[in-house]
Amino acid sequence: MSAPHPSFELGPAIMFVPADRPDRYAKAAERADAVIIDLEDAVLPADRPAARQALVETPLDPARTIVRVNPVGTEDFAEDLEALTRTEYTTVMLAKAESAQQLDSLHGYRVIALCETALGVREAADIAQTEPVVALMWGAEDLIASLGGLSSRFPHEHDRAGQYRDVTRAARAQILLAAGAAGKAAVDAVHLDLADHDGLRAEAEDAVACGFSATACLHPAQVPVIRQAYRPSSGQVDWATRVLEAAASQGAVGAFSLDGRMVDEVVLQQARIIQRRHAAAAEEPTRE
Repeated sequence: MSAPHPSFELGPAIMFVPADRPDRYAKAAERADAVIIDLEDAVLPADRPAARQALVETPLDPARTIVRVNPVGTEDFAEDLEALTRTEYTTVMLAKAESAQQLDSLHGYRVIALCETALGVREAADIAQTEPVVALMWGAEDLIASLGGLSSRFPHEHDRAGQYRDVTRAARAQILLAAGAAGKAAVDAVHLDLADHDGLRAEAEDAVACGFSATACLHPAQVPVIRQAYRPSSGQVDWATRVLEAAASQGAVGAFSLDGRMVDEVVLQQARIIQRRHAAAAEEPTRE
């Protein structure tokens, strides 16, 4: 089990805001743990020049801001990079990342590679190994579109209503595994149904249980749902404290039993992760 990723401290709730809506920048920054200023899908092509100007003229805290740029090889990508040179932002999200070679043009930036096509998911392991990448993220709807499909989730009349289809879940797992194998963080995809807080909560709880470092979102009302899911419960914190205290009392002894359960190094790492998450949550300012 890997430790938390010290190079990625932006989570757990990261919110997208359209770059052409600078009036929303500050509100997003007040509510979320970090903001993704989106120059790609959230902005119509004709509005991107104005969006870049807004990006330059409406600064946020660079330590808590990510800029999503358009795919490598497009004219918009080149213009996005030019606009970035007029800001203090150093963390970018590369839309539709599909190869490690694409990262060559982003040296000097901290990159969240958004693997949201079939090719991007297939190449995720190589992408994660590149030096600029600090995290991987995946996207469900673009992935399905790249496959010629119609929906990432089962319909309401299905017995798995609202849940991801199997191919979507496979892609999610592949991104998480690729990131973990490279020692990088993984960011879970947005939940598009803004009113479905129960579904979002279930996905966020699953994300943190599996090892995602953060979950992206689209609306301020989703932020507290995500943050609560990532906070360890009081029961988890109590368990972690007892496990680590018992280990300390054992000295250099290896595995031991506590409450009828075998405690070894893997269990100790789980306890340490819970304590770190609890400490991080306690230090976070309230934005709810």
